[in-house]
Amino acid sequence: MRTTLNLNDDLLREAARLTRIGEKTALIHAGLEALIARESARRLATLGGSEPSLAPTPRRRGRKERRG
Repeated sequence: MRTTLNLNDDLLREAARLTRIGEKTALIHAGLEALIARESARRLATLGGSEPSLAPTPRRRGRKERRG
């Protein structure tokens, strides 16, 4: 989808410098993906402990960590 954006040149330049992504389209895609990941994690974290009737999930241990 093509769209027109008015972007802050300093923000775009700094994002490109930090990520080493030179292509503007790829940089915007990476930024949107990072924003989605951050917000998804934030929303998931707010759910923590919100279902009191839920039984604790058993955790798996690696072979070296097992006792017995």
